[in-house]
Amino acid sequence: MAKSDDAATPPAGKGKLKLILLIVLGLLLAIGASVGGTWYIMHSSASKPAPAAEAATNVKQPAIFEQMLPAFVANYNQNGRQRYLQVSITLLARNQADLDALKVHMPVIRNNLVMLFSGQSFDSLATPVGQEMLRQKVTASVQEVAQKELGKVVVEQALFTNFVLQ
Repeated sequence: MAKSDDAATPPAGKGKLKLILLIVLGLLLAIGASVGGTWYIMHSSASKPAPAAEAATNVKQPAIFEQMLPAFVANYNQNGRQRYLQVSITLLARNQADLDALKVHMPVIRNNLVMLFSGQSFDSLATPVGQEMLRQKVTASVQEVAQKELGKVVVEQALFTNFVLQ
């Protein structure tokens, strides 16, 4: 009877060995498929030069600054006293040809900005938040004229290079 017990034990060991070999083989197959898939994806995307060309066109052009001369002056009446605002504006653009085309419409832009400045309250302009809001309104006003007249936004930002409240 001892011999029959010994005979039954080795087949169970062979079954576990087969199971371990199948698991190891399955893992090797999965790793191989993963490496192969990664290699395929990396080489298929590397052979496409189109994204590199798109990246080259997305590079920002150098900034072009155009100062609006003369400086803007607005009058305010606050508590019976005459107050003044003097602001110098510089426009930031990326394309000189578009900026030159926008210069033709500079009288319209200056008119809109004078009306914008005279419509502000002196108290709001005395705070940094009020000044930043005004700068954003100036940028929007210039961009609106550019969109209307040229069909595209030419100016990226309007910058205050001098801001005096008196």
